[in-house]
Amino acid sequence: MKREDVISKITAIAEQAAAPAGIEIVEVELKGSGRSHLLRIYIDKPEGVTHTDCELVSREVSAVLDVEDPIPGRYELEVSSPGVERKLGKWQDWQRFTGKKVTVVLKEPLPEVFAGQVSEAAGKRELKYFDGVISDAENHTVTVELAGGRHVTFPVEQVDRANLKFEW
Repeated sequence: MKREDVISKITAIAEQAAAPAGIEIVEVELKGSGRSHLLRIYIDKPEGVTHTDCELVSREVSAVLDVEDPIPGRYELEVSSPGVERKLGKWQDWQRFTGKKVTVVLKEPLPEVFAGQVSEAAGKRELKYFDGVISDAENHTVTVELAGGRHVTFPVEQVDRANLKFEW
């Protein structure tokens, strides 16, 4: 079975285990190869993740994995919170975290826009990596407000990676 297929199967198992407790599966990572793997499952819920939540998901997922055995060889299972600078991987994340600070890296650069217009100076600069605040997320299009009132709008499919930005 391909790695992507194994991750999809584990994600489905984890979602089934977590859903009754109102826990969201943020991400499933499978690292390593051969006979030793590290399986990480990141979970979240609106009121925050507790140790008990991690134990619940770990116990439930582990029981199913022991029976279905989709990972060849041995594996170590870790279940944890995604942290304060969690990844934004799903469309719903952009909607949920509207008004929050983010760091975004796009697949392709976009022209910088000021006050809804591509100015001559701004048009010569392109944005691929930027920080800002999610100001809108509709129809799979996101608008992020940059410093100085500038905005950048892009389709969510254009995102290479993004995460919340915590101000320390």
